[in-house]
Amino acid sequence: METWDAITARRNVREFSDRAIADADLDRVLEAGRIAPSSQNNQPWDFVAVTDRNKLGELSTVWRGGGHIANAAAAIAMVIPDEEEPRVRERNRFDIGQATMQMMITAADLGIGSGHSAVGDQDLARSVLGVPVGKLVAFVMDLGYPADRPLAPGTRLTRRAFDEVVHRNGW
Repeated sequence: METWDAITARRNVREFSDRAIADADLDRVLEAGRIAPSSQNNQPWDFVAVTDRNKLGELSTVWRGGGHIANAAAAIAMVIPDEEEPRVRERNRFDIGQATMQMMITAADLGIGSGHSAVGDQDLARSVLGVPVGKLVAFVMDLGYPADRPLAPGTRLTRRAFDEVVHRNGW
């Protein structure tokens, strides 16, 4: 896919087909996150890739709205330092957002759907994933081939109008 096609094809997927993601494709998605830009090249992230069905089921319980993770082909836990200092915490969250979007667009380019879930129970998430103390499981991205319809460029999204959102040279 062309970049623009991957961007317009990407959508949140919550229902997945029973099809595994090839290791090479999952590695490509992870590599897209690894090479994402970050403030001062800090690279605050670690990614925990999960394909084990039992672990996916456990991971689906770390947030009340995370049930879709259980049926995904894979999930990637986005882990950052558990920072107290607000400026560093916000920088790390911005950086992990860039890495996440880069991974989601790469997945879409491969025809793989993605979604995301918050993490409400940090202790459970750390336990399931073996994440050390001092780290925060920021959220979980799930991946898989959509069960309902394949990703297609130009998907019509419900978004605010361009002229309502874009302001030039001031508000």
